[in-house]
Amino acid sequence: MGRYRAPEPPKTAIITPRGSARLRAELSHLWKVKRPEVTARVAAAAALGDRSENADYHYGKRQLAEIDGRIRYLDKRLRTLQVVDRKPTDEGLVYFGAWVWLEPRDDLEQQKMLLYRIVGPDEIDDDPAYISIDSPMAKALVGRRCGQEVSIVQRQGDSRLLTFNATTKDSVFDIVRIFYGERDGF
Repeated sequence: MGRYRAPEPPKTAIITPRGSARLRAELSHLWKVKRPEVTARVAAAAALGDRSENADYHYGKRQLAEIDGRIRYLDKRLRTLQVVDRKPTDEGLVYFGAWVWLEPRDDLEQQKMLLYRIVGPDEIDDDPAYISIDSPMAKALVGRRCGQEVSIVQRQGDSRLLTFNATTKDSVFDIVRIFYGERDGF
């Protein structure tokens, strides 16, 4: 008997116009280019005869199943997503689609400013500066103004390594600037 895993909470169904275009392009590429290529490869492998020991056939079928799963996911997700293409009425507050400059308060020797954009959960892999609207960091930022202080709990040390004695600390940031639009606009 396997371990029970609670279902993931539903993702927020909003996306930027650029993110929507990227998902639509991926769906089109999978449906019109990738799937026909793999289908032709599977058909050619099946024509060779014995399928029980044909690695090309089995690999192609597995790859076709992955492509079909991704196509189903993208098709369903694109139907439920709402494209947010308007700026908020008050551009002085942090909302969806905002670029936010943060300055760490407790790291005075480096004075390294951080830049993040709050986007939908389906587009965070486009750019390392993108953070999901569902993330704890974005939730702490939404509704704040320039000059306000934001406290975010972060792991000390390398966040990629997981240890049992990892400690966390509150990192305090000041919101320096808020901008709406594309990155090349600043």
